[in-house]
Amino acid sequence: MRKVLLATYLGSAAALAVGSASANDELIKMSQNPKDWVMPAGDYANTRYSKLNQINAQNVGKLQVAWTFSTGVLRGHEGGPLIIGNVMYVHTPFPNKVYALDLSNENKIIWKYEPKQDPNVIPVMCCDTVNRGLSYGDGKIILHQADTNLVALDAKTGQVAWSATNGNPAKGETGTSAALVVKDKVLVGISGGEFGVQCHVTAYDLKSGKQVWRAYSEGPDDQIKLDPAKTTSLGKPVGPDSSLKTWQGDQWKIGGGCTWGWISYDPALNMVYYGSGNPSTWNPKQRPGDNKWSMTIFARDADTGMAKWVYQMTPHDEWDYDGVNEMILTDQQINGQPRKLLTHFDRNGLAYTLDRENGELLVAEKYDPKVNWTSGVDMNKSSPTYGRPKVLDAASTDKAGEDVNVKGICPAALGTKDEQPAAYSPDTQLFYVPTNHVCMDYEPFKVSYTAGQPYVGATLSMYPPQGESHMGNFIAWDGKTGKIVWSNKEQFSVWSGALATAGGVVFYGTLEGYLKAVDAKSGKELYKFKTPSGIIGNVTTYENNGKQYVAVLSGVGGWAGIGLAAGLTDPTAGLGAVGGYAALSNYTALGGTLTVFSLPN
Repeated sequence: MRKVLLATYLGSAAALAVGSASANDELIKMSQNPKDWVMPAGDYANTRYSKLNQINAQNVGKLQVAWTFSTGVLRGHEGGPLIIGNVMYVHTPFPNKVYALDLSNENKIIWKYEPKQDPNVIPVMCCDTVNRGLSYGDGKIILHQADTNLVALDAKTGQVAWSATNGNPAKGETGTSAALVVKDKVLVGISGGEFGVQCHVTAYDLKSGKQVWRAYSEGPDDQIKLDPAKTTSLGKPVGPDSSLKTWQGDQWKIGGGCTWGWISYDPALNMVYYGSGNPSTWNPKQRPGDNKWSMTIFARDADTGMAKWVYQMTPHDEWDYDGVNEMILTDQQINGQPRKLLTHFDRNGLAYTLDRENGELLVAEKYDPKVNWTSGVDMNKSSPTYGRPKVLDAASTDKAGEDVNVKGICPAALGTKDEQPAAYSPDTQLFYVPTNHVCMDYEPFKVSYTAGQPYVGATLSMYPPQGESHMGNFIAWDGKTGKIVWSNKEQFSVWSGALATAGGVVFYGTLEGYLKAVDAKSGKELYKFKTPSGIIGNVTTYENNGKQYVAVLSGVGGWAGIGLAAGLTDPTAGLGAVGGYAALSNYTALGGTLTVFSLPN
């Protein structure tokens, strides 16, 4: 896959010659080296695949702990470290410390960055004080702090090269996502959908930190960076005021659509891809209409931010099914034809495969059979509802109305998958997906907007599907056919990012704290080790001094672990997660640790 990306990139080098692309050239070259891990997802395509094969299906059972590192911070540790040469960069949740560790000298701390942030940002962070990781470019480590400051640190010294303010926590805007360096820019989203923020993705100049462009998720065409005639949705121009027409009055100004997930990039097409989150409020009665372009996959020109195509997955969301999960870019054959694909596992329980050049919808299927809010997506291109999910009345919180508790909706608000990223192996042509197997009761109520105050308007409770006790599955998925190839049950949601390797092994972590290795073809469990705390981090691999290592952050928290992380006990607290995951405290406790594994000498 990386060879394909590199070849297509080099083939269109002339098209990329406009402006400074040196950081991009450097990053593409660096991401070809499997010894390092230089981007949040390992590569621009978000595949989370490594060519390293020293650890393989035959010997992975012999893995042992090589070394550990305490981050000194509690609460949820999402994301994973970067590895560049002999240096590993580790990040933490709030206060967002960054450590540079010398891998060639007993993992000694080279430098530490600890920002001074106002602790008042903590209660504004919806679902724990998480941070999804660091990025690298032009000799700088990029950190998106909780207080929304985007900071560029000198990779050698940790000194601040520049800082840019990306939002205002007083309005409910916070920073939890990993930025992505693309050419001479740093792209980053914003969190705050539960506070009625009008959300956006912003590009900053990598050298100076100056804002280059900003594209909102909803509002007037110029703010969203849509061209009514040239931007398409399912092959047709979106037309003028495509967002404004789907909101009542000025509701779009507090419309949500946040962008705290992952960004991917196709250098050959020079396009970036990401998803937008839920519309505000969670009470659908208060915001009639499709609420475009919340819950949408955006494909944008990396240089200008202009949207080439958009696809809204959950129009008029009634369940908080954010569309922010990663977009995985692959080149595969469908019906005998080579296609440039984008695959996305949405919170709403549907897995989508689209043509990433033009946004054509190719596959949309349930990746958990228990999904019951929809009977599926209308795939008839001549139908007036083409591309829309067919909502079942029994699960409609809008039809039931305010102050009515709609029971047994699957999936729950945290989705069949949340931000925990899937992996793709070009060897098997399968996706490996950490999933939640959780349903909910959902009761909307009227809520008024006050800047900086929660703007939710729904009470939730969560539990496993009826007649079942497990709350998670780890699955292998065929994105060409939309079918589950194998599925492993887990007691709790799998809230860790997966890693696929050329050794035929797939790694993931569990909420109880196990790092697990499974056979990529069969799903057979080959290894497990219990780390000091629950794992919501993403598994990473690298090579140092001729030896392959596997690294993962443990530190329970995030939405699923918010009860433990924040000491909450009311079952409906944490937007319904506290009751659903109450038993987690019987298996793990708080703690931030990096655990690194290798084969014995």
